Amino acid sequence: MTVILTSCPPGLRGHLTQWLLEFSAGVYVGHVSTRVRRRLWARVIGMAGPGRALMVYQINGEQRLSFEARDHHWTPVDLDGITLMCRPSEPVFNAAMPTGWSKAARRRFGRRPRSPTSRSKEK
Repeated sequence: MTVILTSCPPGLRGHLTQWLLEFSAGVYVGHVSTRVRRRLWARVIGMAGPGRALMVYQINGEQRLSFEARDHHWTPVDLDGITLMCRPSEPVFNAAMPTGWSKAARRRFGRRPRSPTSRSKEK
């Protein structure tokens, strides 16, 4: 079982170290029973506050893994019996970005010599 915590209170981190080994900052690894795993996850949900948590554990099945997520951007999705982590799509257009040509591009377009075909179209 692996639990990954982000921005969680130190009390939760201390509680998890009673049952799991802290592999890296916010990453806990261990082998516990199903009952203990469920109670630990309930404790994580109750104590996480504004933080995020992700748990990966072993189950019987084709994939042999299952995921639990709390306030995480990536969400587990069951697709024909296989659990995949769904990443949120990035917005294609950002409304805060200015639209149109930049000032430098407009200056370059102004310096560009016109082709003979464009002059005939203007007349």
